[in-house]
Amino acid sequence: MLAKALPRPCSGAVHCRRDAQAAWPRSVVGVAGGARRGGVGGRLVAAVAGERSEAVQTAAVGGGKHHDNGSAMAGMDKLVTSTVGKSTNILWHDCPIGQPERQKLLNQKGCVVWITGLSGSGKSTLACALSRQLYSRGHLTYILDGDNLRHGLNRDLSFEAKDRAENIRRVGEVAKLFADAGLICIASLISPYRSDRSGCRNLLHNSSFIEVFLNVPLEVCEARDPKGLYKLARAGKIKGFTGIDDPYEPPSDCEIVIHCKAGDCATPKSMADKVVTYLEANGFLQD
Repeated sequence: MLAKALPRPCSGAVHCRRDAQAAWPRSVVGVAGGARRGGVGGRLVAAVAGERSEAVQTAAVGGGKHHDNGSAMAGMDKLVTSTVGKSTNILWHDCPIGQPERQKLLNQKGCVVWITGLSGSGKSTLACALSRQLYSRGHLTYILDGDNLRHGLNRDLSFEAKDRAENIRRVGEVAKLFADAGLICIASLISPYRSDRSGCRNLLHNSSFIEVFLNVPLEVCEARDPKGLYKLARAGKIKGFTGIDDPYEPPSDCEIVIHCKAGDCATPKSMADKVVTYLEANGFLQD
């Protein structure tokens, strides 16, 4: 049984008629005021009728009134729900405070710095050095580290190709949200497959996705072997390890390439300087 909904106050340009609400028996209606593209007004979110729930396909917006049966009057704007993947009857809700306002508040432009390379190439080291430099200059960042995310968000995923693709997809979607929030999101993952990285790039405006390739030879990474994973892979105790028995597809057209050879590798600070220089030159740091 549904509890009787309490009357809700009117907001924005929606004119409520409590007598009309009373004509919708056993219904739960949510109205949220606020601006949206093309006008302002309330949003009819959902209705429950009888013993089953049905999403509202259209909702009236503007200064008009609803008929007693809940239908929209002719000539009014309508919001139409959509289907995305397996999610049905969903509606994007815009808010008056968007990315431009958040960027102005933070005095920076949101973007994603995507660091890719073999295990042991120094991705996490660069991410931390970059975050430290930007923090010292008053810029807000957040690091999405591949291993850290597998402790929580992606702990249900293996290292098989299908799960690796899902791993990158999830990280790309989260990174997109951070960039939309106005942050400089630093993602550090092996992300071995070119198509997966391209998929993440396509989530953002192209200029807001900055791919950084740590071009470190396999022999250098294997000599470092900070986690001892190469040794295990060589012994056959780890299957599908990138660079050993699973491929790494280097970027073909990335924004930044940092080279490292045996005995000739840049310091974390100098690598971070190169990224900061790029961010400055392209207007992401509005000092």
